[in-house]
Amino acid sequence: MPPAIIAKDLVKKFDGFTAVNGISFEINEGECFAFLGPNGAGKTTTVRMIHCVSPLSGGKLTVFGERAGLDNRKIKALTGVIPQEITLDSGLTVGENLLVFARFFDIPSREARRRVDELLEFVELTGKSKSRIDELSTGMKRRLLVARALLNRPRLIIADEPTTGLDPQARHLIWQRLRLLASKGATLILTTQYMEEAEQLCDRLVVLNEGRILREGAPRSLVRDEIGEEVVEIRIAKDEDERLIGLASGCASGHERAGDTLYFHCKSGRDLVKKLVDLGLSNVRNRPATLEDVFLKLTGRSLGE
Repeated sequence: MPPAIIAKDLVKKFDGFTAVNGISFEINEGECFAFLGPNGAGKTTTVRMIHCVSPLSGGKLTVFGERAGLDNRKIKALTGVIPQEITLDSGLTVGENLLVFARFFDIPSREARRRVDELLEFVELTGKSKSRIDELSTGMKRRLLVARALLNRPRLIIADEPTTGLDPQARHLIWQRLRLLASKGATLILTTQYMEEAEQLCDRLVVLNEGRILREGAPRSLVRDEIGEEVVEIRIAKDEDERLIGLASGCASGHERAGDTLYFHCKSGRDLVKKLVDLGLSNVRNRPATLEDVFLKLTGRSLGE
């Protein structure tokens, strides 16, 4: 089966500024694929080209074999988008928002009502059909956006920062629903700054920064290859770095300093921790390596990097 999405040397420019700088990637059908990166990395710009609301400045991009472009209605008809912004009509009820949206896809009225009932149950908003949008919590609004994105029964679902601003309960509910959709064969594209979200949902991901792809792979493989199995954190003055880096020789595969903390990347941090405790150091923490460690290593730990 050919990839669902193929991008080759993809470029997007705005008034001389290059937001996406010659990136290439493939996304398989039925895969959950994430674009990770800090603000301004090019994540949303890339997915806007994929779902044909922003034209390419250069390169090639196909979605289910179709060339992506503003006039490609076939791709739009096969795509459901969960936007970053709350784009609901506050003058309509929950049910009316979905029924009006269904008209864009020429879904017959009776079928549209059946899908609305089904999707409100799917996102646990049954009973809210007649509620006004301003009566909903932020979590409910985000779940309604998930329901709206599924009205046309898309083969491709694009979730652009879908859980921004949500409490843990609402975030986990949306994760559950997205995992269920992926298990049924939908191709899912996710943009996020939440590392746990990417680990929970994704088969593969790319880390973007300043419009370029820094790394690509499965979440756990990236953690293992870039960091190792464990991280030892030591909160200590910078003038101690040389001594501690020498002490960690043979115990750590790499290190980095951020603020008041020195980080060592280890296969196992046990031997290093013992050495540090023997020195009388108390602000020491040994923990599993995470995707967040990879993200910060590649994109920088300070806001200015």
